[in-house]
Amino acid sequence: MKNRNPHIGSSFDDMLQEDSIAEGVRAVAIKRTVALQIENEMESQHITKSEMARRMKTSASQLSRLLDPKNDRVQLDTLVKAASAVGRSLSVELV
Repeated sequence: MKNRNPHIGSSFDDMLQEDSIAEGVRAVAIKRTVALQIENEMESQHITKSEMARRMKTSASQLSRLLDPKNDRVQLDTLVKAASAVGRSLSVELV
């Protein structure tokens, strides 16, 4: 019996490229990673969500969207504000 799955034997990256979803998957992974780093900094510095929103000069609902791992629609300036609010900076580079 012949296997009909075209991805058998290929790498995960190859599969994503073939399905034309690599950029989207990468973007979600980057956003989730940054959001997790921000949340970890908040926790380690004992910064509450309300204090974080105040530092960012934004609403609690906007902060919740930033920290939501399912929400990949976050603007770069929001990430920069969040990083600054926990005393860090955001670095973006082309590789």
